[in-house]
Formats: sequence, structure tokens, C-alpha cells
Amino acid sequence: MHELSIVQSVVEICAARAAEQGANSRVTHITLEVGALAAVIPDALRFCFEACTKETMLDGAELEIIEIPGRARCLDCAGEVSVTRLFGTCECGSAKLILIAGEELKIKQMEVEECA
Repeated sequence: MHELSIVQSVVEICAARAAEQGANSRVTHITLEVGALAAVIPDALRFCFEACTKETMLDGAELEIIEIPGRARCLDCAGEVSVTRLFGTCECGSAKLILIAGEELKIKQMEVEECA
């Protein structure tokens, strides 16, 4: 399950960024963007998140996952199509597609509060 290592990295990145705000800071909310073609299971991320944040400055933080659907642009007709796999065909029949969305895996937003 590579989701565990992904969540560990997210926790490390967010904790380091929150620590820059001050030693008494606490992360309350994290928003991740996860593409449908990123080979990541959102439910597995949620499961790992709770375990990885215990006794850290992210303990109790809410995890929001925005799933980004796969989209591709046709190199023949310049049309855009939805894709559910890394390959496919355009409505014009062409298989010359370039992915434009759906492979994302990024921290979009983080909310931090200062504790007294």
C-alpha cells in the first residue's frame, strides 16, 4: 500500500510548514487533490491519515480529498474528452490523446491555528 508512504510525506510536509508558523501551531484541515488516474485510493489515504497524524501537530485534523476526473486533449481535433484510463480514444476516433487532468496528487490547502 503506497498510500501509507504518500500520507507520511503529506504529514511531514504539513508539519514542517506549520512549524514555520510557530511551535504552538496545530494543523486543523488539509485539502488534497487526487487525480482519478493517479493510482491512489482515496479511502486508503483517509485510513492512513488517521494513523499517521497521531501525536503530531496534525492530530485531529480534517482531511478533505478532492477527486479530479481524468481529462485528455486530442492532438488531431483539439477536442477534450473524459478518460478513465491512461489511454483511450477521442470522439473523432483518434487515439492521439494527451492527458491534461487526472494525474494530480498535491496538497492544495492547509489550515493552521495557533494554540495558546
